Amino acid sequence: MSESIENQKLAAGYILASEIPAAEDYLRLRHVAGLSPRSEAAARAGLPNTVVGVVVRCQDEVVGMGRAVGDGLFYQLVDIAVQPEHQGRGLGKAIVGQLMQGLRALAPAEAYVSLIADGKAHQLYAQFGFEMTAPASVGMAQWIGR
Repeated sequence: MSESIENQKLAAGYILASEIPAAEDYLRLRHVAGLSPRSEAAARAGLPNTVVGVVVRCQDEVVGMGRAVGDGLFYQLVDIAVQPEHQGRGLGKAIVGQLMQGLRALAPAEAYVSLIADGKAHQLYAQFGFEMTAPASVGMAQWIGR
């Protein structure tokens, strides 16, 4: 079920909603935004584990999305994606803002929120208080089965 987000200023024609993206929209947006591909099976397994989800629509088409996953103490922002022809209009900022608003409403004060910033995306995330962790700590990752 979607709900309109209050206090979010979006360009005309865009609607921001709290909801988990459909698998088809998720896979399409990851592809067109240049994120690493996922299988339909993986999308259908992972999406229901979303703690906070946000989609942006333009004329009934999902053109942006973002998710937060977590366990109550640790959360990660993932899948922040905006269709290229809709970038540069503040949609990514609105998505991250709504994800953080949702986490602040449900997570305990000591919850740790992390993310991996690709390219210059760290400039967007810094606007929400995210800081580089290096050199005190560095992100590490591993792909299973690759």
